[in-house]
Amino acid sequence: MEKIILRRTSRILSGHLWIFSNELSTSPKNYEPGSLVEVYDNKNKFIGIGYINPHSLISVRILTREREKINHDFFRKRIVNAINYRKRFLPESNSFRVIYSEGDFLPGLIVDKYADCLAIQFSTLGMEMMKDMGISVLDEILSPSVIVLRNDSQSRILEGLPLEKKVVKGSLDSLPIINEGEILIEVDPMTGQKTGFFLDQRENRIALSNYIKEGRGLDLFCYSGAWGLQLAKNGAFVTCIDDSETALSNAKRNFQLNRLEDRCDFVKDDVFKFMKREMESGSLYDFIVLDPPAFVKSRAKVKEALKGYREINAMAMRLIKKGGMLATSSCSYHIEKAMFLDMLRDSARDSGRNPRLMEYRCQGRDHPILLSVPETEYLKCAFLEL
Repeated sequence: MEKIILRRTSRILSGHLWIFSNELSTSPKNYEPGSLVEVYDNKNKFIGIGYINPHSLISVRILTREREKINHDFFRKRIVNAINYRKRFLPESNSFRVIYSEGDFLPGLIVDKYADCLAIQFSTLGMEMMKDMGISVLDEILSPSVIVLRNDSQSRILEGLPLEKKVVKGSLDSLPIINEGEILIEVDPMTGQKTGFFLDQRENRIALSNYIKEGRGLDLFCYSGAWGLQLAKNGAFVTCIDDSETALSNAKRNFQLNRLEDRCDFVKDDVFKFMKREMESGSLYDFIVLDPPAFVKSRAKVKEALKGYREINAMAMRLIKKGGMLATSSCSYHIEKAMFLDMLRDSARDSGRNPRLMEYRCQGRDHPILLSVPETEYLKCAFLEL
């Protein structure tokens, strides 16, 4: 295993797992892309072992701080630890994120369990080169009927990797059905967003259902209808809005699956345009769920994204009755918590409302956040009473 020396160590010694090229004492171009390297400080003190990609913005990602072999046993230990963590801290469910990349000390690896199906994503070159070992260990531990590779993340392009989606074990003749509390949801691991479903909001959706037991409201950017399903089961009537016919078809199937067809309707429309028409017509709702896709993919676009978040949240606040609730989220990592809350204050001022913050929440516990790696925290979610 080759050796690489750092000239800057403060970040990596504080627990971060990423090393950038300007922190190296030599050019990373002299190393085999995707290969394992031992990392040392400039006094020749061992720091850890990681994999290197000279063509990536992040040159090295740390796998371990110990002198150990990165082999089948290493992967097994990491994956068993991740599963044991979830058994301790997650409510009973047949579905959860098994591996959350850096959050589980396996940078570049995402694994989601949907009932008896695993959806696996290798997002970095170093992890891609170990994919056969990773798949083998996951299959050995979890024995799923189906394994899907969802290697279509745009981060693979930055790593010089092709995009692909394929089933590597079993078949998807019938799609997995997962449980979220009392709700059943059909998931398509091949064509659904992310690896098939937004598991990161599960605990937030269940938490919101504790506040809303009746009334009429909107599930904006509804995707597969998961937010609306949690509220409809309590007796609320939900209008699901999305501009994707595929998303609405999925949502309709899920409402039928839960026999909640009489507590919903569906509108195919651009959410911004729909809300503007509703304001013009004087419509008011008891609750609104606003869970948009990421408005920003880079730090350079933060200002533009905040403008969009501010506008759409202000419209939502105007459409809610006095005493009603808004559940609003941002999954954009570059929108930090303070920015998100400041944006909501601006939206409230624009709307002429003065909401109470009932709860501030983040991603579910199966997406663990490392304090030393702030990039592992990306989801912001606020419950507001208007």
